[in-house]
Amino acid sequence: MNSLSLTARKWLKALHLLSVSMWVGGALTLATKQFFISASSGGELYGLLSMMRYVDFYIIIPGAMGCLVSGLVYSIWTNWGFFRHRWVMVKRAICLFGVMFGTYPLGPWLEGMVELAREGGLAALSGPAFTHNELMLMIFGSLQTVTLVFACVISSLKPWGRSARAHPGGD
Repeated sequence: MNSLSLTARKWLKALHLLSVSMWVGGALTLATKQFFISASSGGELYGLLSMMRYVDFYIIIPGAMGCLVSGLVYSIWTNWGFFRHRWVMVKRAICLFGVMFGTYPLGPWLEGMVELAREGGLAALSGPAFTHNELMLMIFGSLQTVTLVFACVISSLKPWGRSARAHPGGD
């Protein structure tokens, strides 16, 4: 197995922690905004949604990609491996699901809201497409945020032992 030097592992950990901070922090920002900040004009609505899109493109997406890449590097070039620990497998599943779910339904729902607000101003709030996207983002964006926080918790607690694949006879 290839191995990283101690210095390289420290840099990898720093990159991974920065990426996690970006992804989880951005997700918490978007989830919080949806529940606690509302617009009083069309320009304000478009501005708030544009800010959410900015956070998505420049904070969340780079953070998610950083988590994905640094997690793969951890699995390949350190002793954590791909299947050695159950908690690592759960984190990898959360990461892959989070990237896919964020890319396909969450991103397009947000982008649709931005465009509807740009075109319709405050009247967009009462349109069926806008209200659908808003509800979906509130429900599934919040669920995604909770899942990401859960990944942070299991990363700290490492609650499950080695997998059966790491120990052929079981734990």
